[in-house]
Amino acid sequence: MNITSMIAFAAGTLAVIYILYTSLANQPASRQRHAAFAFFSLAFLAFSLFAVLQEGPLGFWTEHTRNFWGNQIWFDLLLGVATAWTFMLPRAKSVGLNLPLWGVLVLATGCIGLTAMAARVLYLESQRT
Repeated sequence: MNITSMIAFAAGTLAVIYILYTSLANQPASRQRHAAFAFFSLAFLAFSLFAVLQEGPLGFWTEHTRNFWGNQIWFDLLLGVATAWTFMLPRAKSVGLNLPLWGVLVLATGCIGLTAMAARVLYLESQRT
């Protein structure tokens, strides 16, 4: 197994663990959960910058237009980001986020910006109580 396969497998494993844990946990969410979202946003940004340095700034486009599977992954990412954005909007509005600015960030960076936005919303909500 090469390094990119190991990274993909590790990320998939973490996603499964997160989804199972959060769906089965019988406890209220931590007030500090924004820190985890901020960490993952920064870690993904660092990994993405590494990818840009290795493959170039438009490497993602080559991957998403290479074949129908690449198109499918692109559509999946767009649908996931749009869905998360839609569900986050009411919470983001309630804490006073500048939605056009965050929208540009999310459109430019995808899940990096979306995860940072989630961290900010969760942080601002935690400051209210």
